[in-house]
Amino acid sequence: MRHALEGRFDTCVQIRPAGVLSTISAAAKGGLIALTLVLGGATQAQTVASLPGNAQAIDNSGNARPVAAWTDFCRRHPTECAVSTAEPAKVAMTPDIWSAIVSVNRRVNARIKPTTDKAHWNVVDRWDFPDDGQGDCEDYQLLKRKMLRERGLPQRAMRMTVVIDELNEGHAVLMIRSDRGDYILDNKTNAVLPWDQTGYVYVKREGQDSMAWTSLGGVTSPTATANR
Repeated sequence: MRHALEGRFDTCVQIRPAGVLSTISAAAKGGLIALTLVLGGATQAQTVASLPGNAQAIDNSGNARPVAAWTDFCRRHPTECAVSTAEPAKVAMTPDIWSAIVSVNRRVNARIKPTTDKAHWNVVDRWDFPDDGQGDCEDYQLLKRKMLRERGLPQRAMRMTVVIDELNEGHAVLMIRSDRGDYILDNKTNAVLPWDQTGYVYVKREGQDSMAWTSLGGVTSPTATANR
């Protein structure tokens, strides 16, 4: 994906080595090491029998305009964008559900080859499923959401989210809202992190009560990044 975002452009095909956000600052690394989530065996810490520590829920701050390529994706895949208020707004986290989340994140990250939309589709920005094994950030997250929905997680609790990353560029992640807080699935790391441990600036995400998107106010998570 390479799309205009608050005056920025997104290049979201850079993949960090599994579990390592290589460009975060030394201070940020120290905080993440303490959580055993990012460096030195993060994915091993996220085991089948474990549950994540409690995370905070991020606050909404009004309405936001969706990414144009999202609107086109919804035209082609309307059921992927539908919101059913009969579904739970949050996942009731269990060890089995957490294991599925961690496993799907890791599997999709390993399975998809990072490719820009220009190289893949010859367009600036396109959101789609990486059915041919190639894609960029939003394509990874769309596939993860589909796979988790097939495993019984409510789509309403899994929200596509736009952030500014550690390179000061637009980036798409999947936010899972749960009774233990909000967690982020990301193609840059195999570790599933609480939103406030990613170092990202949170711009907007899908709403949970309609197809409208909601602003996250440009909230910066407490973990600092190298260039912010």
